[in-house]
Amino acid sequence: MATVALGFLLIVLAMAGLAIGVSLGRAPLRGSCGGLGCSACKTCPRRAAPRKRGD
Repeated sequence: MATVALGFLLIVLAMAGLAIGVSLGRAPLRGSCGGLGCSACKTCPRRAAPRKRGD
């Protein structure tokens, strides 16, 4: 039971920290691309080039 409580407390603290950061003017969190099934991800300039096999 202590492990569950510790895990819950850790998640609450992380969410509170993120909320405080956004409140103080930091940029909100956003995904690296457009999310699941986004067609714009194929042309996203931030997308890493696929690695070749055998390198």
